[in-house]
Amino acid sequence: MEAKLQQLKLGNISYNLPVSPLVETALERKEGVLASSGALRVNTGKYTGRSPKDKFIVQEPSVMDHIDWGAVNQPISEIQFERLYQKAQDYMSDKDLFIFDGYAGADSDYRLPIRIVNEYAWHNLFVRQLFVRPTQEELQTHRAEFTVIALPGLKADPEVDGTRSETFICISFERKVVLVGGTEYAGEMKKSIFSVLNYLLPFRGVFPMHCSANVGEKDDVALFFGLSGTGKTTLSADPNRRLIGDDEHGWTDQGVYNFEGGCYAKCANLSEEKEPQIWQAIRYGSVLENVVLDPGTGRADYNDTQTTKNTRAAYPIDLIPGAVIPGKAGHPNVIIFLTADAFGVLPPISKLTKEQAMYHFLSGYTSKLAGTERGVTEPEATFSTCFGAPFLPLHPTVYARLLGEKIEKHQVNVYLVNTGWSGGPYGVGKRVNLTFTRAMVTAALNGSIERAKFTVDPIFGVLCPNSVEGVPSNILVPRHTWHDQEAYEKAAWELAERFTRNFEKFSNMDKEIIAAGPSANL
Repeated sequence: MEAKLQQLKLGNISYNLPVSPLVETALERKEGVLASSGALRVNTGKYTGRSPKDKFIVQEPSVMDHIDWGAVNQPISEIQFERLYQKAQDYMSDKDLFIFDGYAGADSDYRLPIRIVNEYAWHNLFVRQLFVRPTQEELQTHRAEFTVIALPGLKADPEVDGTRSETFICISFERKVVLVGGTEYAGEMKKSIFSVLNYLLPFRGVFPMHCSANVGEKDDVALFFGLSGTGKTTLSADPNRRLIGDDEHGWTDQGVYNFEGGCYAKCANLSEEKEPQIWQAIRYGSVLENVVLDPGTGRADYNDTQTTKNTRAAYPIDLIPGAVIPGKAGHPNVIIFLTADAFGVLPPISKLTKEQAMYHFLSGYTSKLAGTERGVTEPEATFSTCFGAPFLPLHPTVYARLLGEKIEKHQVNVYLVNTGWSGGPYGVGKRVNLTFTRAMVTAALNGSIERAKFTVDPIFGVLCPNSVEGVPSNILVPRHTWHDQEAYEKAAWELAERFTRNFEKFSNMDKEIIAAGPSANL
């Protein structure tokens, strides 16, 4: 890639610029404006989120038998990729470019040296803050093993290029290049590298994970898996624990490490009271995507989500007080799976066996709520494999088996925490009180929950504690919170059946894992 760049007739190349020149350049080019906090506010135009249907993996001989081809991992031919690659080369001619050389991974034994080529100054600021920033000494020997070329102004022609639309995210594992075009949404760069790591690392025995992680005073490590709206960010931001990372991690034979050097937090309805660490991190050098500013004061209005509910803040992790730098720690003691069950039938906390952990990991369950999307009039069960289906190039069972091996080897306790509804479904019951959820998570983390007696849930088969300090005992068993027991039974069995139907796609999984699911098939 470096040779290719040198052969092109390019404009100015800005290489590993510090924060201030990038901010100043972005302002000069009118790519964004400064908010009153000092953060750079940008709009991403037509696309305010990822475009998963426009993501492709090149069909190359070395990967053909490993990729889990389908709706998530769509194929594109080598010829089509080469055509797009040449378009990118032509497009970059005479263009000013911004280059970031750095790493994906805080563990020097496993990190991936990366190069990111940007058309926009603010995109380069984004990747500088999100990935691991090299020292000047490291830059002297840095040799990129994967390159991302992000050109928002380059649009594909679907009829000629074989894409679905003008937007494309194409990963070539043999060329070690990611092409991103036709979208200004910066998250595509972050998640394309995550997808690359999810392919490469299992071959090295490393378990890549879509989760947040923190560590306690006794060096006890916890992982938090959960889809959007389950409380992953809120519950992992614990003032009594240090943040390792908020989104992407690897688990090696030595412990866990953060893939990133920054955070990419949702900031819809953000408040200083509820999430002070994120609030205070949004300052000069941070990037705000699609956040509405007051035209008079420049203050961010995080409650205004008319443009998109997916407003985001990107900032380096060292702006979080007490964050673990570099982001490395030992083996997890506890894993928390978070789900927001809008049917109100899953226990607010339950303990999982290794087999149940693998089952629920493969299921990746939560609920879509009525009113959040057009056409959704009542709660819908949503299953995202391994809590990160859009980013998994290999078959999901590869990741599930890595999880099972790690749990067994390191004797990790795994808990399923329902941050959703109790006493009835959405619209009838109430969301589990956040104070109670925090108390349950704390009991899991400090081990006090293990002193309780556990009862097996007759439908879901999970172990429910009969007491947790600071939590009313009546809410620990969902059926006890429903006035209509018949309605509870009906709702619980319906959700169990949804689990079973969803898991049919994993028919090649070990029988013990299949049997660890709900009893809907009995």
